[in-house]
Amino acid sequence: QVHLVESGGGLVQPGGSLRLSCAASRTIFGDNVMGWYRQAPGKEREVVAQITSSSRTDYPDSVKGRFTISRDNAKNTVYLQMNNLKAEDTAVYYCTARTVVGGATVKFWGQGTQVTVSS
Repeated sequence: QVHLVESGGGLVQPGGSLRLSCAASRTIFGDNVMGWYRQAPGKEREVVAQITSSSRTDYPDSVKGRFTISRDNAKNTVYLQMNNLKAEDTAVYYCTARTVVGGATVKFWGQGTQVTVSS
């Protein structure tokens, strides 16, 4: 089991920045993918950033160039730097960790942190 705890959410004005952090309760060994998802009211949950254990990253077009995901393996922490935030970025942001346990792919989720972009 891996527990993920997000922090760093809050209220920010359009054009502003926030950095989210996600601390894992233990080191995740082997190949893994850490990610950030978000879910706005009335919308489906969507991925906003992923980073592999070799630090390869991937973003959807909606956040490319504005969001940056990074990881610090020594601290078991993943970050999401969000710049030039827009009202449509308002959502609950969830951290995820996908790995293989006993031959099966498992994805762990954090509890989420609220990001509100509003003037």
